[in-house]
Amino acid sequence: MRYSAEHKEETRTRVLAAAGRVFRQEGYGGAGIDALTKAAGVTNGAFYGHFKSKGEAFRTAVLAGLEELRQGIAALKASQPKDWLTTFVGYYLGYKRTCDLGESCALPSLSPDVMRADDETRSAYTAELKRLIEEVAVGLPEGEISGQSERRREDQAILLLAMLSGGVTLARAASDPALSKRIADVIAQAALTAIEPGN
Repeated sequence: MRYSAEHKEETRTRVLAAAGRVFRQEGYGGAGIDALTKAAGVTNGAFYGHFKSKGEAFRTAVLAGLEELRQGIAALKASQPKDWLTTFVGYYLGYKRTCDLGESCALPSLSPDVMRADDETRSAYTAELKRLIEEVAVGLPEGEISGQSERRREDQAILLLAMLSGGVTLARAASDPALSKRIADVIAQAALTAIEPGN
């Protein structure tokens, strides 16, 4: 039976979404092909029809997760140009800290496995991370000296992303909800202070 191009694309999208959830929940080492196909509701043959290997599925899921984050930031900047940063920090350290691990942000949940991945995956991750840093940097507030250097704004974007993803990682790992919330509050305050104009 031949499937339409639309059906194939829908299946690929479903497999990719399922792979992203499973890799976030189980990590690369804990996510076997059987778990990936079961989560997507497809056969092994259908999985391999879209991805040559588990490694390719992982790389694609990582890139899709980072792209989702970048697009979310771009949309937030467009809809709330003046206060997008405060909204983003609150959302990231609120919902993205407490949602199901399978729906968590790719940055803190998948980056540890990228460190152990092949060169192709690490190179693709690096390129996508640079795009994410640029997206954040463009939306940061102007410094007291007009025309704050592009490099300085990118440095602030790196700091912000590192603080948020590290903060979410610590807060998620804590079993005490009060401590988890306290970590999130401390990181939110520090992140917004660090990005204030003039810092």
